[in-house]
Amino acid sequence: MRKAKPKKRVVLPDPVFGDVMVSKFVNHLMYDGKKTIAYTIFYSALEVVKGKMANEDKPALEIWKKALENITPQVEVKSRRIGGATFQVPTEIRPERKESISMKNLIQYSRKRGGKTMADKLAAEIVDAYNMQGAAYKRKEDMHKMAEANRAFAHFRF
Repeated sequence: MRKAKPKKRVVLPDPVFGDVMVSKFVNHLMYDGKKTIAYTIFYSALEVVKGKMANEDKPALEIWKKALENITPQVEVKSRRIGGATFQVPTEIRPERKESISMKNLIQYSRKRGGKTMADKLAAEIVDAYNMQGAAYKRKEDMHKMAEANRAFAHFRF
């Protein structure tokens, strides 16, 4: 690369939990710079999760973190063109990208869900991810299956 790598921006922790991961999630959730609305959606989703998972002894934030952990992929396939043929090459994902992919998947499949408010949809997807089911978890499983199926091309890694 000719140019220098851009500096990583520092993400400030969120006001309620003091957690940087929550801030990153809210930044992914936000539309048109409406961060306050995104925070409201996230915190009300955690309230709904707390209500649904009353039998769990963990706080809602821990349930959300475990749900994210459950839908975090370890490998992905990247297209690599070699000698006129395109191969799907399985590669490991670096930690920041893992976190980002899991957050984006959780939000994406929450938006596609049926439900009244975004908070309800997000809460339902969090509960599903915590229980290792739902669309976001299926997406992770599909990514792993693709990587496993194309394991023969792993030597083309770049």
